[in-house]
Amino acid sequence: MPGPLAAPAVAALVPVKAFHLAKARLADTLGAAERAALARRMAGVVLAAAQPLPVAVVCDDDAVAAWATEHGATVLWRPGRGLNPAVQEAVTALGDAGYERVIVAHADLPLAASLGWVAAFPGVTIVPDRRDDGTNVLSVPTGIGFEFAYGAGSFRRHATEARRRRMPVRVVRDRALGWDVDIAEDLAALEGAPAEA
Repeated sequence: MPGPLAAPAVAALVPVKAFHLAKARLADTLGAAERAALARRMAGVVLAAAQPLPVAVVCDDDAVAAWATEHGATVLWRPGRGLNPAVQEAVTALGDAGYERVIVAHADLPLAASLGWVAAFPGVTIVPDRRDDGTNVLSVPTGIGFEFAYGAGSFRRHATEARRRRMPVRVVRDRALGWDVDIAEDLAALEGAPAEA
């Protein structure tokens, strides 16, 4: 993949769930403390992969906000919104702050190494998960009213939304960014993954 695009008009946005609540579907494999540590480690990897872009973390948890601040990220506090409204409001806020494009990257990408290249396309870039179901990374212009629709099947919904907004769509199937961690078999990716940032 091309190197990072460090355009000042581009920001990265990482939604981060409370670490102690994250990865509940791994409860049969990992204990609560292990799940929290895993979530924190993966989020650190994603924040590091976003460099040198400005990074914002959207969250509703004090511990996550403190962690994000320690990592040099801007905190966009959106309590009780749920993922889609929180991301929607955060992208709008970043647009109001002068950013022309936002790369939304989920916090559970243990192989992420670089995010900036995703912005090097004038329309909407979608990096689906390796099952072509979810949306792991999404680059969108601000100010177009793009409606986020995360959850099962979001890859196709986001592609449909981009076309509805008359935006060109680029789909990139990238092994590193396509590997997220939701279920036990996903943990195989963690062998040799970068250490916590």
